[in-house]
Amino acid sequence: MIELTSTDPLDAAVTFRLSFSGDALNAAAAAAAAGARTALLTRVGDDPLGRRLLERIAELGVEPIVRLDPAAPTGAYLSGADPTGQAEFVYLRRGSAASRLSPDDLDPDLLATTSCLLVSGITAALSASATETVLAAASAVAAAGGAVVYDPNFRPRLTTPAAALDVLERVAPHAALVTPSCPGDAEPLLGTADPGEAAERVRAAGARAAAVTMGADGVLLLTGAPEPTIVPPVRPDRVVDQTGAGDALAGTAAARLALGDPVEVAVALGTAAAALSLAGEGGTGRVPTLAETRAALSRVRPAGD
Repeated sequence: MIELTSTDPLDAAVTFRLSFSGDALNAAAAAAAAGARTALLTRVGDDPLGRRLLERIAELGVEPIVRLDPAAPTGAYLSGADPTGQAEFVYLRRGSAASRLSPDDLDPDLLATTSCLLVSGITAALSASATETVLAAASAVAAAGGAVVYDPNFRPRLTTPAAALDVLERVAPHAALVTPSCPGDAEPLLGTADPGEAAERVRAAGARAAAVTMGADGVLLLTGAPEPTIVPPVRPDRVVDQTGAGDALAGTAAARLALGDPVEVAVALGTAAAALSLAGEGGTGRVPTLAETRAALSRVRPAGD
């Protein structure tokens, strides 16, 4: 998406900084930085901003698998800088190029060789055809033996709790990992503000693991073990903008799963990358390297753990 940010409240802002963000791009950038060969499938407008977005995708080390759509614009959003995580966003994405994703955009040969696929509830909520694209991709990768990571990313302006839960329940049986936020995803989709209960309900839906993000309290990880594990938070050196932190976690975790890390290690590294991302403005303003992420994690997790 096109990202227009201001340091002033939106009702008074005059000057905006142009950049590019969106959950898929943020997560892909994090995955590439975490060491995985990463591709991003989307559609953008066939216009100057769409082509600039393609350049930005490549700059982030991500292979763009993108259809330039002459019939629809690239989605956009406006916001003020968001150090508290409470900023209001104005979205301009109804009828966007990305909402026109369809299963026909999928490459079966590519899906058959994908080690890990990351899909998002935001993409699924853009349109009926985008929903079917997410479901078809998850099914194909899982059938071929790849891992699937699903970030519910519930957005009430895009979809309803019932529709978002339906997608989660259809993706979960294919998923190696689902990463709901609590309470943001857990309350509307899973009917609970308790992270442990949320994780149990995700596992009951068929996911092999649930990593429930709890903000400053870290992440609750539930696998097949009898008890959940609490992944402690990594304290950021500074907080400029919380935009994209959850995407950084999901993207990093997906990359590390693709590269063979156990889910516990993948989620811990994702938690550290998310903390470091808070120092940048916008969704890709701060994309930590794997070395930086490992160093940050070592501050709370002794070597060998």
